[in-house]
Amino acid sequence: MIKTVIFDLDNTLLDFVKMKQFAVRAAISAMVEAGLELDEEEAYRQIFKMYAEGGWENQKIFNDFLNEAIGGVNYKYLAAAIVAYRHVREANLQVYPNVKRTLVELLKMGIKIAVVSDAPSQEAWMRIYLLNLHHIFDLVLTFDDTGVRKPSPVPFQMALDALGIQPDEALMIGDWPERDMVGAKKLGIKTIFARYGDTFGTVNSGADWDVDNAYQIVGIVKELNRG
Repeated sequence: MIKTVIFDLDNTLLDFVKMKQFAVRAAISAMVEAGLELDEEEAYRQIFKMYAEGGWENQKIFNDFLNEAIGGVNYKYLAAAIVAYRHVREANLQVYPNVKRTLVELLKMGIKIAVVSDAPSQEAWMRIYLLNLHHIFDLVLTFDDTGVRKPSPVPFQMALDALGIQPDEALMIGDWPERDMVGAKKLGIKTIFARYGDTFGTVNSGADWDVDNAYQIVGIVKELNRG
């Protein structure tokens, strides 16, 4: 009997990469408009390379970029980048199609809904509130809560303990096989790969199910609870 569905946050509930792409392009354009001479496409590639190497939650990304691009931080350019980034980030932060419908249907079924994310608490909660999802979740665990990142089984065990359920009573949905699927399976939690949020071109997710639409999760839960 499935009693809880655990979601990853970024690229599972919300389109994190798309938001980043729009926001970074806006930040680069703002720096150019402020007077910084840049090849915008090269700057875009460089910033995403820096994110990939240093972490997607780097709050000093434009400081780091300016240090590399011009040898120091010019605060006029930095301010232009940050303001543009924040405006566009909030305007382009969206859940994937059918995510809200899925969450509401799970709630109607009496299923508890949790989030286990590697994001910092402040950033995770800001995204949750911006999307008006804060009233949905029974539990939100972030890196600041767990102190370790997936695929460690610790965040998943903490979720199970907090909700008072066993591994076979939970499902884990995520977009990153090496973290979400592997970590959950260490405890015997069944897994669903959010192929709709995949940014790696994954061929074999290793999950128990792959879904191309979030609402397929509802069907999986109903089938498991019917048996």
